[in-house]
Amino acid sequence: MAITGRSVTAGPEAGRQRFDEDGFTVVRGLFGPEEIEELCREFMALHAAGRIPGHFEPRPQQPGGPYDPLRAYPRVMHPHEVNERALRFLLDARLRTLLEELLGEEVLAAQSMFYFKPPGARGQALHQDNFYLRVEPGTCVAAWVACDRIDRHNGGLQVVPGTHRMEVFCPEEADPSLSFAREYVPPPPGLEPVPVDMAPGDVLFFNGSLVHGSGPNRTEDRFRRSFIGHYVGRSARRIGSWYRTISMSGERVPLQDNQEAGPCGTDFEGGTGPH
Repeated sequence: MAITGRSVTAGPEAGRQRFDEDGFTVVRGLFGPEEIEELCREFMALHAAGRIPGHFEPRPQQPGGPYDPLRAYPRVMHPHEVNERALRFLLDARLRTLLEELLGEEVLAAQSMFYFKPPGARGQALHQDNFYLRVEPGTCVAAWVACDRIDRHNGGLQVVPGTHRMEVFCPEEADPSLSFAREYVPPPPGLEPVPVDMAPGDVLFFNGSLVHGSGPNRTEDRFRRSFIGHYVGRSARRIGSWYRTISMSGERVPLQDNQEAGPCGTDFEGGTGPH
């Protein structure tokens, strides 16, 4: 099973080195086409079934306002708590093996999400996941599973290599016409976003301090669906109070609530990241 980064194929040791150096790495084709198709069918059926309070809550369009695809197709938060297939994906043994290779220790699952990102949907401005999860000591790690062919046209991810070595920043306010989230972290001087094109079944692993985000889906007929898991190392002791960590075998493993105010001194009002 090859770990890759910046489209350079490498073995597991080189993949971990690239993860350590750049803050991200990609595994191509970790999940097969049938697995991804089944996952997409599951979530499209969930969407058709309607609202799941606390997890999936579509909203009506604003009267007189422009059509907002994300009101009809909001992301699904913590689907593993209500859906068996989502739980199996979050705790998949292949993810566990690779996460433990990258982190060098046992991992716990902290969160799952599913994004539909239909045509015309806004993206999410550059941000850092650990701004929200507040894992200490250490940070979180994301496993971002592509469920469609993903590129710059339909709102693929961009990452800023090297920012994983930096502190968590207090964000600026994002452009609401481009980003559904309020937070925006500008790339530090001398660093630039790098696009990550992906095929269905590819998995992008990245450090919780890595600055990353996505632009709008500018296509007319292509979704950009993805399943995301967030994980922490077993050595973590604290996490934000909204997250309920479980072992990769499914047992509840509670961590202390992190009561720290974060890099802004207080919570950034209206935060809409992975929380």
